[in-house]
Amino acid sequence: LRLQHARALSTVVFPFLGAILAGVLWFRNGIGAVEITSLIAMYLVCMLGVTVGLHRLFAHRSFKTGRAMQALLAVAGSMAAQGPVLFWVSTHRRHHQHSDREGDPHSPNLHGDGLKGTARGLWFAHIGWMFDGNLADVGHYAKDVLRDRMLLRIHQSYLLWVFLGLLLPALAGGLLTGTWEGAFLAFLWGGLVRVFLVNHASWCVGSVCHRFGTRPFATQDRSANNYTVAVLAFGEGLQNNHHAFPASYR
Repeated sequence: LRLQHARALSTVVFPFLGAILAGVLWFRNGIGAVEITSLIAMYLVCMLGVTVGLHRLFAHRSFKTGRAMQALLAVAGSMAAQGPVLFWVSTHRRHHQHSDREGDPHSPNLHGDGLKGTARGLWFAHIGWMFDGNLADVGHYAKDVLRDRMLLRIHQSYLLWVFLGLLLPALAGGLLTGTWEGAFLAFLWGGLVRVFLVNHASWCVGSVCHRFGTRPFATQDRSANNYTVAVLAFGEGLQNNHHAFPASYR
């Protein structure tokens, strides 16, 4: 439990501090090609790893692909720093089983009514749930992943992939510019700022998209389609569609 809390705290705090530093440097020195390119490239890789890999492929088995692509998607999703594969899959499957009811690990709708209840619910669904300690049972919710030796190894190497996600943009920035400054700026924007933006966009799916948006399909929860989040999270913001048709790869 302490490890989970430490990991969650690191995931929230360090990217936030990195984003503040990046903003200060942008205000003082402007922003260049190294920063923009590293951010866009790593955002694409990691968000696709989450939505295509961790979500559609591993959590919902919405499509099939070869082992090499499975490994690449699992690594890309792990680099997003949203938790190792088993944690992500088991948490998400539990969310679908108990969506917006008792047992949902991150519903914004179980914390009272009114402005105060809404604020508490949104905070819990966005960040607070990671410190709750109420973890999903991996053996119950993710047996198939647990039995997959390749995915289990990627799960066990989670911190390596998070580190790789920070190292790759730094190496690319350093090689392209031939300077330590280039390496640092690429690490800052392609690493810390990217983690901050990818994760908050993803967390909005569980918080904002279960509170605000349209509901064209009748579901047993309060999942909603929010197109702002959908753009940021590569379609994941269409939560009402997804909860109506959870096995669809679209």
